[in-house]
Amino acid sequence: MNLPLKRVVVTGIGALTPLGNTVSDYWNGLVNGVSGADFIKQFDASKFKTRFACELKDYKPENYFDRKEARKLDRFSQLAVATADQAVKHAGLDQEGINHDRVGVIWASGIGGMITFIEEMKGYFAGDGTPRFNPFFIPKMILDIAAGHISMRYGFRGPNYATVSACASSTNSLFDGLNLIRLGKADAIITGGSEAVITEAGVGGFNAMKALSERNDDPKTASRPFDLNRDGFVLGEGAGAIILEEYEHAKRRGANILVELAGGGLSADAYHLTAPHPEGLGVINVMKNALEDAGMQPEDIDYINVHGTSTPLGDISEVAAIEKVFGEHAYKLNISSTKSMTGHLLGAAGAIEAIASILSIMHGVVPPTINHFTDDPAINPNLNFTFHKPQQRIINAALSNTFGFGGHNASVIFKKYQP
Repeated sequence: MNLPLKRVVVTGIGALTPLGNTVSDYWNGLVNGVSGADFIKQFDASKFKTRFACELKDYKPENYFDRKEARKLDRFSQLAVATADQAVKHAGLDQEGINHDRVGVIWASGIGGMITFIEEMKGYFAGDGTPRFNPFFIPKMILDIAAGHISMRYGFRGPNYATVSACASSTNSLFDGLNLIRLGKADAIITGGSEAVITEAGVGGFNAMKALSERNDDPKTASRPFDLNRDGFVLGEGAGAIILEEYEHAKRRGANILVELAGGGLSADAYHLTAPHPEGLGVINVMKNALEDAGMQPEDIDYINVHGTSTPLGDISEVAAIEKVFGEHAYKLNISSTKSMTGHLLGAAGAIEAIASILSIMHGVVPPTINHFTDDPAINPNLNFTFHKPQQRIINAALSNTFGFGGHNASVIFKKYQP
């Protein structure tokens, strides 16, 4: 006998972003159209083609960890644990009466411990060839370790693993968490993602691919989704955490329910390592899959937080797909790319953009797309990209898109909570 799927709601969120180190600071930065881009401070980038990024501001590990603990964690894991802590406290999952066997962690990263890998290899090559590696080298670097640290911090013994699908990774974690709870395999899942690759290898590697903006004369306006003169994405770092919970479980314990996670979808472009399908076939499929999974029609969506990275091909492909899926309703949508402010957080992008979508529903405000100067004739100018300023409107449902190198596509739909 097939039992009905359980409802899944959001009961806590946490964020460390280039716009601020709390959810409220992040939201204030979004609605005020603040750019998180500036010249790189974590290393000397003077000889790089791109010398700027969206770094965290005033992040200090000692504010979250003692010195001994911090040394055991790569920066991406530090951000994961610190952000998850915000969300767990927000949801009240650290209180008595929680069945720890029924709470899981699914955490994402596109790349994982790149900083640790670079530091260890620098040390090795600076020596005489004798291998002298830190015993924490591998445990700090591996991508799944962040989920492990979060579970150990609270003793959560439910499902525990990592998702990786490049820039779709943390949206994947949300979809996995949704399905585990729907099927009765967990009462709650800490989902999200973190990324910390503003390093020589990260910037140099993306430069070699010609993926990054090189607008060194004006970093704050470099992330220009949908603009004719966009020249690539701006690399960002940070983390977002979202507590998913089974509806009846949340209700029984008196949790504050923020929104409902209605559904999600996955697809592949099956086309190219890095370029999107020119006709947006994978993006069309993933949005259709998400709508079907949520039991919703295109007309039910009010806002789309787009992938919108500011790359020449990606923006065109995504907009074309939106027009195909939503038809005439596309002209009634608000569309915005919050990457115009945060930059692109790679594997953490889906998490912080899901949080932006959640907050948009809660506050009835669509954050803007900033840095638009010149229309691109290949992009329909009659769509509402929420340029320059936020827009107030009732948002009953919001869709969030993320796409990754390798042709990975993931979308989730949040809707206003109704008891």
